[in-house]
Amino acid sequence: MPKIIVDVMPKPEILDPQGKAIGAALTRLGIEGFREVRQGKRFELKVHGEITDEVLAKVQHAAQTLLSNPVIEDVVSVKKTECGGNCGCGHAKSDQAPNGHKDLLA
Repeated sequence: MPKIIVDVMPKPEILDPQGKAIGAALTRLGIEGFREVRQGKRFELKVHGEITDEVLAKVQHAAQTLLSNPVIEDVVSVKKTECGGNCGCGHAKSDQAPNGHKDLLA
């Protein structure tokens, strides 16, 4: 089943207390070498039928107006994915991508 993935991140100038807490926890666990951690949001929208340019435009509009807060967040990507099998949804496996998905930048 085709789906669209939207990634949203806090704007660079916005403080990210959750990212800071995760960064500190990584260090406490001995997982080092990271300068900064920022936490964002990921939305997966499953689509009935084909993902057309019109559908992508609707999702882009939704991402800018509903899925993100444009005052403090940026929509960093909107991409379409054709499910290939390793996602747990039960579709046939695809050998075209190592994770079973064919990610296509929208």
